[in-house]
Order: sequence, then C-alpha cells, then structure tokens
Amino acid sequence: MAKYIGPKTKIARKFGDAIYGPDKYFERKNYPPGFHGLNKRKRKLSEYGVQLKEKQKVKYIYGILERQFSNLFEKAQRSKGVTGEVLLQLLESRLDNVVYRLGIAPSRASARQLVNHYHILVNGKCVNIPSFLVKPGNIISVREKSKSLEAITDSLSTSRYAKYVWLEWDNEALSGKFINVPERSEIPEDIKEQLIVELYSK
Repeated sequence: MAKYIGPKTKIARKFGDAIYGPDKYFERKNYPPGFHGLNKRKRKLSEYGVQLKEKQKVKYIYGILERQFSNLFEKAQRSKGVTGEVLLQLLESRLDNVVYRLGIAPSRASARQLVNHYHILVNGKCVNIPSFLVKPGNIISVREKSKSLEAITDSLSTSRYAKYVWLEWDNEALSGKFINVPERSEIPEDIKEQLIVELYSK
C-alpha cells in the first residue's frame, strides 16, 4: 500500500471520500466502483467492517503499510493522551507528511520520493527515511542542490503551507519549522479515529 500507484479516484470512490484531495472525476462518480455502479445494492457493513474500513482509509491517506501502522498505534497506546488523537498526531509528524503539508511536494507519495532521494534535510542533515518522526522545533528544508527542481518549485507555488498553524515556512530559504504537534481540531483529514481504537481493542 505504501507504493500504491493505481487509480486514486477508484480508491476515493471505494471510501466515498476524496481522500487524495480535490478530484473532478470523484465528483462526477461519487459512488462505489464496479460494473453495476449506482445500481449495485448496498450491503450493510458489520461493526467490524466499519472499523476495518476506517483503518484501511487512514492507511491509504498516509500511504503506510500494516506493520508501520500497527507500530504507530502501539506507540500511541503507550503515550499519554487520547490514543486516537495521539495516533493521528504521530501520522502528521512523519517526515513525508510534513514535507507534503509544507507544500514542498504536491502529494504524500511525491514527498516520500523526495525524502527517499535525499532532497530533504532535517536540522541541516540529510534524512532519507519517510517515517522519520519530526519533533517540535525541527527545521525541514530542501537540500541546496535540489532547490531548482521543477517538481519542488511548481508545488511551492500553491502556498499550501499557509493553511497549517503548526507549521512555519521561509520561502526564501525554502525551509519550514515544525512548531508544535497539531491539535486534533487542526488536522483537516476526515477520520473517525475512535473506530480504529475500537478495532484494535477487540
């Protein structure tokens, strides 16, 4: 799943939510994929099915595998605070996600590629691990040799970073600061994290 390269609209239709961002094709066909389309009878999901679907949705949104997700959930359980909220905060603290939120990359998949290819620095040091957890006060920047990359300059032109109060961006230095871990109310993803907690509690 971390390397999913199939049609994103199909996945969005599966969950009934534009999980990869604005999608004109999803808006035109916002019903489950399949041969029967709108005429397909909807089967009522069991409680377990609803919980599992929510977990799968989160894994697709953040582009991570089952083992990575389970490890993060265990870490959230051991931490102080509400488990579901802490889980989302850990997901938001992943380096690939922070690179995406800052606007350096247009998607989390692109952000992961930039990190893997040594284009991103954390506190001046190159980090090529997408799952690296960024801490408050860390400075995330673009490596000097990579600042002219078309993919980065095109993405930054959208100024998406301005939407997130827990991030600070310096457009001249092409660097951002992870000010603090976001509150649950500040995370824009439509996720029912309590369903995931209930799933792992079984």
